[in-house]
Amino acid sequence: QICLSLVKLLFYLAHSPLGSIVLLDFQPRQFVMVDGNLKVTDMDDASTEELSCKEDNDCTLDFPTKSFPLKCSAVGKCEGINEKKNLFNAYRYFFTYLLPHSAPPALRPFLTDILNATGDLRYGINETLKAFEKVLHLYKSGLYLQKRPLLLKDYISLKGFRTVEGEDYKCWPSYSHLGCLLSVHSAEEAAAICNSQAQCQSFIVTQRRTWTGRPLASFQSSLTDLIPDANSVVYIKRSASSGERL
Repeated sequence: QICLSLVKLLFYLAHSPLGSIVLLDFQPRQFVMVDGNLKVTDMDDASTEELSCKEDNDCTLDFPTKSFPLKCSAVGKCEGINEKKNLFNAYRYFFTYLLPHSAPPALRPFLTDILNATGDLRYGINETLKAFEKVLHLYKSGLYLQKRPLLLKDYISLKGFRTVEGEDYKCWPSYSHLGCLLSVHSAEEAAAICNSQAQCQSFIVTQRRTWTGRPLASFQSSLTDLIPDANSVVYIKRSASSGERL
């Protein structure tokens, strides 16, 4: 969410009515999240000036660990230097730390491609935004789940109940520090996640939703007390249940 919002912001800056705008003091502390969108808190160090040049050798974009040769345009300006500077700063301050760690495994290769392409400045801001929107579509639609074995059949469903919330085993990247709370596309994906975690014996798909509209599922290591709830369903591993427990 943070990276996509940043890319949308940089897309606007690259195509602003004033021309391509560069953020000269590009640091994480210069941004804040407002209603799920990333905003710049300080525009004092923004500029529409692009580096003047006479030849391509005048257009090297330097960073502490990398340098990029750019072209000198016919009007004597380094082509796309403001856009590329913003994008590489987004890569080194945001993408590097946030992209690799929390996506479903099937989507990680797409994010790795974005990471590598922006890190080498092979993508401009237009291509970067398009790549992010493709990943978002796959994530929201559940298309990344194709060709998976159906695992929900290995669970007993108890409709009209939910479990008592409490501290349980932890997982990454959980939305709760008390237990394992993850976003899922469906109960089928939740079953696959539960199967992949040795501690998991049951789960419930809650009514809470993330910014993409995906529901949150709570995974538990044991079947706790059940509470009547007409809108909920508890899923219990058949191997973990018995006639006595149910």
